[in-house]
Amino acid sequence: MNYKRLGDYIIEKVEFNEGNKYDLLQGVSNNKYFQKAKTNTIGVDLSKYRVAHHNQFVFNRATTRNGDKISIALRKGESCIVSPSYRIFEVKDENVLNPDYLLMWFKRPEFDRYARFKSHGSAHEFFDMDEMNDVELPIPSIEKQREIVAQYQAVANKIKVNERICEKLEATAQTLYKQWFVDFEFPNEEGQPYKSSGGAMVYNQELEKEIPEGWEIGFLSDLITVKYGKDYKHLNVGNIPLYGSGGIMSYVDSVLYDKPSVLIPRKGSLNNILYVKTPFWSVDTMFYSIPKIENVLIYVFKVLSKLDFNSLNVGSAVPSMTTEYLNSMQILIPNKEILKHFEGELNLIEDYKISTNHQNQKLTQLQSLLLSRLATLEG
Repeated sequence: MNYKRLGDYIIEKVEFNEGNKYDLLQGVSNNKYFQKAKTNTIGVDLSKYRVAHHNQFVFNRATTRNGDKISIALRKGESCIVSPSYRIFEVKDENVLNPDYLLMWFKRPEFDRYARFKSHGSAHEFFDMDEMNDVELPIPSIEKQREIVAQYQAVANKIKVNERICEKLEATAQTLYKQWFVDFEFPNEEGQPYKSSGGAMVYNQELEKEIPEGWEIGFLSDLITVKYGKDYKHLNVGNIPLYGSGGIMSYVDSVLYDKPSVLIPRKGSLNNILYVKTPFWSVDTMFYSIPKIENVLIYVFKVLSKLDFNSLNVGSAVPSMTTEYLNSMQILIPNKEILKHFEGELNLIEDYKISTNHQNQKLTQLQSLLLSRLATLEG
């Protein structure tokens, strides 16, 4: 394979923020993008910070305790300042080496492993400019590079479009939930907003406010049965999604539950409430739920999603949730017709979100495939 030495195509840039010309302070994520810096800059001399301009690469040379990844990103748009300990470089000739193509190389998990292997030091390990210059990679014709970048960015843009669609759908669902179950403006039999059209309301002592006539206050356990997930280490790889508190962890060959369910983290990211409609397995640090009455799951999902479980954490050092707490949660229980109507409305939204998220999973796999193919290119 005809690989080229990166140092022959890049040049280090060292520019400090003299006169405090720039004030946008950015950090670099190990997921290869810029983010708001975590540094407290009160009383800090920003003139000692380095300046990064459009199409310049910025990387954190420290690799210790960084998730086995190197933090590197390609600056786009306005100039910013970064930590004095960061290193900055740019491509010498963009008609020979495309910066976005180079960023794709840096996004490969193989590059992260390479950078960790090449890091050096005792108490702290570093991957510095010398090591960056010694990186080898295939550099095909600039036309081929641009073609590869265009393919990758088309996929990335589609993922972003899908994410925005899901965000707007979720905003619509939240608006609908508030209208129906907070403002009590669900459609009455004539299709008019219930409360403002004179719908009957009764005072509820538990909530200390009026609620629609025929509604009541009950417990979460009146609507669902909370069940523990199970250990998965004995399972083989398959096509059934395995859920943890962060979402899908992998795919296994067995089904724990095959009907729609609301998944509730038992430990870790307590606020990541999930609604799933296809057969699944959930880990033992998750709860899954079985509905006790019809047309109640999406309503329960929206109610739980509105709560801040992290602030309600009943664990100690590790955030955790218990069945006792969940079962004893008081909850507003609408009448069955309203629940059925709401489930019908929200099912359309949830189905589209699930379909779109599934498409993004496939697109993310395609991104990984495109990155892996870089290693087979002729330089």
